[in-house]
Amino acid sequence: MISVHDGDRGQALGDLNRFRQEFYGCLSRRSDGLFELADAVLCTDGPVRTLVGLSLAPEHRRGRGGLYDAINNGRVDLDRLRTVVAGLPLPRAADGRLVLAVDVSPWLRPDGATCPARSFCHTYGRGKDEHRMIPGWPYSVVAALESGRTSWTALLDAVRLLPGADVAAVTTGQIRDVVERLIAAGQWHQGDREILVVLDAGYDAPRIAYLLADLPVRILGRMRSDRVLRRPAPARRSGVAGRPSRHGGEFVFGVPATWGSEHVVTSTDTRLYGLATAQAWNRLHPKLTSRAAWTGHEGPLPIIKGTVIRLRVERLPSGGVNKPVWLWFSGVDTTPAEVDRCWQMFLRRFDIEHTFRLLKQTLGWTRPRLRAPEAADRWTWLMIAVHTQLRLARSLVTDLRRPWERPANPTRLTPARVRRGFRNIRTKTTRPAAAPKPTRPGPGRPAGSKNSVTAQRFDVGRVLATGQAHARPTHHKKGTKPRRTT
Repeated sequence: MISVHDGDRGQALGDLNRFRQEFYGCLSRRSDGLFELADAVLCTDGPVRTLVGLSLAPEHRRGRGGLYDAINNGRVDLDRLRTVVAGLPLPRAADGRLVLAVDVSPWLRPDGATCPARSFCHTYGRGKDEHRMIPGWPYSVVAALESGRTSWTALLDAVRLLPGADVAAVTTGQIRDVVERLIAAGQWHQGDREILVVLDAGYDAPRIAYLLADLPVRILGRMRSDRVLRRPAPARRSGVAGRPSRHGGEFVFGVPATWGSEHVVTSTDTRLYGLATAQAWNRLHPKLTSRAAWTGHEGPLPIIKGTVIRLRVERLPSGGVNKPVWLWFSGVDTTPAEVDRCWQMFLRRFDIEHTFRLLKQTLGWTRPRLRAPEAADRWTWLMIAVHTQLRLARSLVTDLRRPWERPANPTRLTPARVRRGFRNIRTKTTRPAAAPKPTRPGPGRPAGSKNSVTAQRFDVGRVLATGQAHARPTHHKKGTKPRRTT
């Protein structure tokens, strides 16, 4: 007799096998080498330190030459792989809706002078209160979030940002493509709750909400504490001449006297942050101007109404400076339950930071010193396929605990601990890669000769989408006035 637990394991193993078969089908060139390279990342003990070190794993039956040949000359059908990932079982929030987090993570290449299409990537935390712009390849990543305390996410897409790219436009197109694939895969049906997209402070949340107004999505983004929004325009009085006003009074984040009365106030006692108090003001919008992102906009500039949420917690786990967090939600007339759900899902957005740490420190995403950005894209999607297989194998592996580690709940294993036991699961899965054929190595470069081909050098792109040179925004400097425009 098969128990429910055995049935769940059988279904999970079936999902894993189907994905591995589909993943192999997405590899249209050097498929065997790329597939075994992904298996080497999954089964290697400890963090991935070097790309060539993966050729020593038993799961990689080819030499180091075949490894580099697969990365540099292989081919991945990204459209098909994106569709396959969107059709897999995805985590959902407590209310059943899909929650997507979008963020940019850089692949830093400061010493890659021969690497084209590099941009200056913003990095933070390398020194106390220090921001640096380091050359590299920035990637915009979309992931589905889970509810509760977890380090798991479901990676859905990754796009490399080109120098001078309009980040908001690229992010909007990326979110639109992901949402349309999710709808086509049956992850969302008519009548379901809108998909919630969570953004950090680096994104223009109102603009993205305006560009995605035709999709079943809601945008939740953090705003800087120096922003200034506007209230709805007052009713036009009879007998007053002139054009009617489009904007009401100012709502200055840093001036409590301009806030007025909240339409929702909630207080929640949390274990990690103590008492969390959320205040919400309804139907606030930014005053747009015909410059920057709105240059060339046809017709009058829109009024993008939303709800502003101010979150204040009693304490921070790290003991840092306890500052309030300002959020902007594209919905209006929100209820207290919706306000609590918004700030709680925004805190879940930080789970994607755990995923970035896993990709970089354990799976070795940014370890290879690749020259071509196309090879970097290929390796990035191999990382997404590896992480997806770890997610599908969560309920299949047995915890291989180190003697100094605490016992963990089998249903609460971290991605790194699931990876330890994947080698035992791999023997039960499909392995479509063919065995390597015997070959004879080439003659190589004659002994004592030097490479006469000089690699081309490329400058780091620092041009904005408007064609102007990059300059530090005025509102980033200390002592400036609050921002009254986007």
